Amino acid sequence: MGTRARTDMAAPSQPPQATYDAIVIGAGIQGSFTAYHLAQRHRDTLLLEQFILPHSRGSSHGQSRITRSAYPQVPYARMMPDSFRLWKQLEDEAGISLYRRTGLVVLGPAGDPELESCHQSLGDNHVLDAVEVAQHFPGLRLHAGEVALWDSTGGVLFADRALRAVQDAFRRHGGTLQDGEQVLHIEPGAMLTITTTASVYRAPRLIITAGAWTSALLAPLGLRLPLQVCYHHGSPTDPNERDRAPLGTPRPDVTLLSSFIRSYLPLLEPWPAVVETCLYTNTPDGDFILDWHPKYSNIIIGAGFSGHGFKLAPVVGKLLCELSLGEEPSHSTAPFAISRFPGVLRAAL
Repeated sequence: MGTRARTDMAAPSQPPQATYDAIVIGAGIQGSFTAYHLAQRHRDTLLLEQFILPHSRGSSHGQSRITRSAYPQVPYARMMPDSFRLWKQLEDEAGISLYRRTGLVVLGPAGDPELESCHQSLGDNHVLDAVEVAQHFPGLRLHAGEVALWDSTGGVLFADRALRAVQDAFRRHGGTLQDGEQVLHIEPGAMLTITTTASVYRAPRLIITAGAWTSALLAPLGLRLPLQVCYHHGSPTDPNERDRAPLGTPRPDVTLLSSFIRSYLPLLEPWPAVVETCLYTNTPDGDFILDWHPKYSNIIIGAGFSGHGFKLAPVVGKLLCELSLGEEPSHSTAPFAISRFPGVLRAAL
C-alpha cells in the first residue's frame, strides 16, 4: 500500500444541526467506517462519541493491529479481500500509509481443525515445513508435531493513524463528528430522537457501534445481548472502571505471551517494553453481531467484535451502512444475526 505523505490539515466537521439522514453512536473504527460509507453515499450523517478524541478508553486505539487473509471461519475469509481493497482505497484518499505488509506465520499442531481451515483459506502452496521455517525464520523454533502456514498478505495496520484517517475522510465527505457528547436517551420511532449531554438530534435511522457501552444503550430498548466486556479473553470488567485496577494486579495475558516468546522465539526478550490495553466485547461464539434491532427496524447494531474486528472494519462499516439504507448486503450477514441468541428481546424499561 502507499507511502505518500500528506501535509494538509484535517477537514473540519460541519456545524451541528437538529436533523440528519443518519446518526452513528460510537466513533471507534467500526462506527467511523460506518459513518464514512454513509457520507460517501451522500447521506447527511452525524457521528457521536462520548469521549474527547483521541482517547484510549475503548477498542480502537494504540499503535497497531494485525491483519491477515488466513481465517479459520469462512465468512471472514471471504470478506478479507474486500477489506484489503477498502483499506487501500482509504490509504489512497488520505495520502498516507496505513499498513505495513510483513507476512504472517501461522503455527499449530498438525491436523488441528482451525489450522486446517486456515490452510484452506490460503491454498496448498502456503505450507512451510521445518526446513523452510528454519531457513526463512531462523529465530523461530518449530516444535515437534507442529506445522506452519505462510500468509503473504499478513501485516500491521497503524491503528491510531487509521482511525484518524477514516474520521478525517468522513468529514471531508461532509459528515459531522461530535465528540465529548454522551448519549443519554434514545427515543424510538419513525423519526428517532437522540438526547445527549449537549443537544437533541433526530434521524430516520440509527446505527449503534458503541463497543463496550453497547449493552447500556440497548437495555432501555428492550434488548439484552450476551456481550462480555473484558481485557482480551480474561476476567469481565466494567468499561467505566477499567483504569482503576490497583497496582500489582496480575496480568495473566502478559504472562501467557511471555511464555510463548520464551518457547518459540528464544532469542527475544520475553517481557514487553510497552503494554497497551484495549477492551474486548465478546460474544459467546466469537462472531460479530451485525443486524437490525428485532423490534425497531431503523436501529442497526454492530457489536461483539470479539478482538478480531479492526482488520475487517472497512467491510463491517459498509455492511452496517447497507443494512441501514435497506440495501442488499454485499456479504451475507446471516452468520451475524441476533436471532442466534434466543431470549434477548425483553420488555423495554
